[in-house]
Amino acid sequence: MIKDAKHVVVHTGAGISTSAGIPDFRGPKGVWTLEKEGLKPIISLSFNDVQPTVTHMALIALLNRGLIHFLVSQNVDGLHLRSGFPPDKLAELHGNMFLDKCNHCERLFIRNEATTTVGQKYTGHYCPVPKPNGRRCRGKLYDTILDWEDELPFRDLDLAELNCRKADLSICLGTTLQIIPSGNLPMLTKKSGGKLVICNLQPTKHSMIFGLLGHENEPLYETMDYCSPLKK
Repeated sequence: MIKDAKHVVVHTGAGISTSAGIPDFRGPKGVWTLEKEGLKPIISLSFNDVQPTVTHMALIALLNRGLIHFLVSQNVDGLHLRSGFPPDKLAELHGNMFLDKCNHCERLFIRNEATTTVGQKYTGHYCPVPKPNGRRCRGKLYDTILDWEDELPFRDLDLAELNCRKADLSICLGTTLQIIPSGNLPMLTKKSGGKLVICNLQPTKHSMIFGLLGHENEPLYETMDYCSPLKK
């Protein structure tokens, strides 16, 4: 399917980072799964020490070979950028804990360490970029991680929608597609006549209408119009 497609968009969620030591949300040991049981997730690594997984590196290899063309991610762990994925081919819809943004010139700055703030709050630093007159911009740097009530970044959302409409194949990896609007973006490919693939441990809310599914301990299988998760 990838070889036959002209424009491939990949959608990634927390599931692609679990092998790096970062818990997902709805998996068996996910953050929200454990919270429902009154438990806390065990995180053995600092985000500063987490490294891109085989999945992250496979995606950059596919991009470099011209087999995929754009990436839409819900993750804030910064592993796509750390893998070498170019920012102009990447839409990070929920932010990045290793990126700060100036509230004046809107430039992005890569951090050496993960931010300690969440919800686009002032980090305590000022923009170092000089103005034409030689003075510093003096804008304040804010983290880029969205809180629940925050709007998605316009640049990233616009690029994601444009590429999803253009795509003739969208591949969803490690996401249950529950969070809106990012979870509905793959449907733009479907509405444009393209094909869709889901690879996730649990069924997703779009599993009934996607053409190719893969769940835990289940083979990938294909249908023409309708498919439901196979029972174990």
